[in-house]
Amino acid sequence: MGKAKNPDPPNYKKYGVPLYGAAWAPSTIINDAPQPLDQKQEADEVSGEGSTPSPAAPTYLVFCGGGGEGRSGIPNALLLAEFDFASNSLSDMPVFKLGIGADLPYRMAVHPGGEGLICSLPKSCKWFQWDEIKTEEVHKQGLKLSEKVLTHLEDVGQQLALTFNNDGSMLAVGGEDGNLRVFKWPSMENVLSEAQAHTTVKDLDFSPDGKFLVSLGSGGPGRVWDLTSSTAVASLPKENDEVFAFCRFSQTNDKNQVLYIAAVRDRGACIVTWNTTTWKKVGSKQIVRDSISAFSVSADGKLLSVGTIQGDIVIVNSASMQVQAVVRKAHLGIVTTMRFSQDSRALVSASMDSSARVTVIKEMKKNGFSLWIIIFIIIVAIAAYLMKTKGIVP
Repeated sequence: MGKAKNPDPPNYKKYGVPLYGAAWAPSTIINDAPQPLDQKQEADEVSGEGSTPSPAAPTYLVFCGGGGEGRSGIPNALLLAEFDFASNSLSDMPVFKLGIGADLPYRMAVHPGGEGLICSLPKSCKWFQWDEIKTEEVHKQGLKLSEKVLTHLEDVGQQLALTFNNDGSMLAVGGEDGNLRVFKWPSMENVLSEAQAHTTVKDLDFSPDGKFLVSLGSGGPGRVWDLTSSTAVASLPKENDEVFAFCRFSQTNDKNQVLYIAAVRDRGACIVTWNTTTWKKVGSKQIVRDSISAFSVSADGKLLSVGTIQGDIVIVNSASMQVQAVVRKAHLGIVTTMRFSQDSRALVSASMDSSARVTVIKEMKKNGFSLWIIIFIIIVAIAAYLMKTKGIVP
């Protein structure tokens, strides 16, 4: 008899479509939602008033993907799933699904203030709003296509990079044609428009203070843009065998800004660290031997994560650049996207094999003592014991 297949863990689910984007829904869309009537009545009965906190709100994840154009039979859709931290489990099925027709939602950026999300389709970008669904039996979040038309992003071709700055006041988009555009949000007033910023724009990220934007292309150096003057102020050179893949700003423990670029080399993938004052390279560390296909940095700046073409997930301590955890074959296919939660407690990842996974971050320290401190105490205790047995100390 063949060996029985181990069941999938509860934090890993397949949702029926190849997934290209994943994000955590802002907590504001949950906190601002009215409390379900039955829960409010239960709270009132216990407290005698309506001020008792409601039960823990669900944690929503949003995914985008599909089969693209053609007759594959695989729909193009936006999906919402729920994750329960208590049981470390994803919902078996999406709790909401919005079909997109023949257009594949290939990239996605969620507005940090909870206004909605923008998706990159083959020819244009579309804006979607959160939609509260209420019936007698159901009270949940959904999505709907907004009546707001992003005129400046109509018929601009495929956009490969989309991102909001931290406070949601600016939106940057980068196209397959190499054009880079930055707008004020939601007015869509132009901040920067650079034709042929790169041959193809692959990735973008705003600095935490919103003053700079870094862009990466399909080849050549990265570029740093000053958004106050709307000009390029620095070039980030690569080594001969390097290909820059992803860029993410973060902050160090002393609140200084830092830039990480995930790069692919002949011998594997590395993370390159840059000073954001001089824009000089200050460090580089090889992380994996495989090519990198996804990259994220936690909101608290303590962790970096790498996804590989082999389906592995690697979590790295940013201070030491040491690998903290590895999930081998987290996905059966290439890891297409990953993102840390807003509170840095967990990492969502997704794949072209239609799978989604949430990895809860394990604490590196227990009870305030690191492993090295414990080892040091043990060594001191052993030395004291040996000295006493040999009569060196009374």
